Amino acid sequence: MSKRTVELELATPGVDAQGSPSRVPLAATPSDAAEPALAGEHMLINIGPQHPATHGVLRLVVELDGETVVRVIPHIGYLHSGFEKLGEYRHYNQIIPLTDRTDYLSPMANNVGFALAAEKLMGIEITPRCTVLRVIACEMSRIISHMVWLGTTSIDLGAFTPFLWAFQERERIYNLQEMWTGARLTTSVTRVGGMMADIPDKFVEGLRHFTETFPRTLREIDRVLTRNAVWVGRTQGVGALTAAEATNYSLSGPMLRASGVPYDVRKDKPYLDYETYDFDVVVGEHGDVYDRYLVRLEECTQANRILRQALERLPDGPVNVADPRLILPPKSRAMNDMEAMIYHFKQVMEGVKAPVGEAYVGIENPKGELGNYLVSDGTAKPVRWRIRPPSFLNLAALPKMAEGHLLSDLIAINASVDIVMGEIDR
Repeated sequence: MSKRTVELELATPGVDAQGSPSRVPLAATPSDAAEPALAGEHMLINIGPQHPATHGVLRLVVELDGETVVRVIPHIGYLHSGFEKLGEYRHYNQIIPLTDRTDYLSPMANNVGFALAAEKLMGIEITPRCTVLRVIACEMSRIISHMVWLGTTSIDLGAFTPFLWAFQERERIYNLQEMWTGARLTTSVTRVGGMMADIPDKFVEGLRHFTETFPRTLREIDRVLTRNAVWVGRTQGVGALTAAEATNYSLSGPMLRASGVPYDVRKDKPYLDYETYDFDVVVGEHGDVYDRYLVRLEECTQANRILRQALERLPDGPVNVADPRLILPPKSRAMNDMEAMIYHFKQVMEGVKAPVGEAYVGIENPKGELGNYLVSDGTAKPVRWRIRPPSFLNLAALPKMAEGHLLSDLIAINASVDIVMGEIDR
């Protein structure tokens, strides 16, 4: 990485001819290693697994030469929940609550990803209304996940006010999720073949109001952080990865796009009719912490665009497929109609059976490509459930990004990965 030696001013930097914020050059990178006669022994320190800057039960064993990071060894496994193994002993619909708890910062998107894989395995085609509602669920999840990331990363780097703004917006979406599902964090909103419930009457009005007012908060965050000299000094040129390096580490999501690779599952392998929505794939240039911030901030704007389009095209009709072997009948029917009661009993006791085969579906989750791989032997429980977790793969690049930086930079780099330990220690 080349050194940028222009002195960093405390005044607000300028903008380019198009009015976009210009990148502020960094001060020089840490000085070269000390002379051999002055060099001391390397020191090993532990950060975590109960440290707020590790964003969960992540333990980092760091080898330091003074304050310069020589090596980082991530240790995981302190939260291990065994979700994939648990799934082998549960019916397909019973697995959905487990997906809430993998990435608990975007539960609805996880629900959608698993449901799509199960439906591909069973050859189920969902209804048009269900398709749009799932898009709404995914984009709401993208916004709340990025707001959590933005707020917690701001605190890691010493900015408190953006944390309050970001969590206020997250709270507004949580109110909508609670209106829809009765839950705020563990939503379990999907079912194989549909949704757990249709949206209530006031949901559309509440979401439309959110989409109209949310951009104001994004502009405020942009005004306070994007050209802030302290924020720029802590993020530009820190933890940079080239496009080739990001690809070789199998990164995905904002981590990959910040390095200049325009890969987005919604565009490259469309699902839920994403190819019919008008939105941009946000791409960075330098692949550092600053670009990851810019990518996620702009992705919130693009998610807001998609939500507006989804509200405009939301059709009437059922949210569940008309198949009593897949969808539980209404309670009123189950209590008054013998056939409905039998279907209800068989579904609850025996579950929905999938044909022999396998299926994989990847979706663009807030943290990257979330994949669900299912193998069926013809019963109501999968023989194998394998998750492709974006946080797990993105974390693998942390030692590469941190090498040669200061210990304080490691905190910024780790925050920029946007991990959640639920899907790492799955």
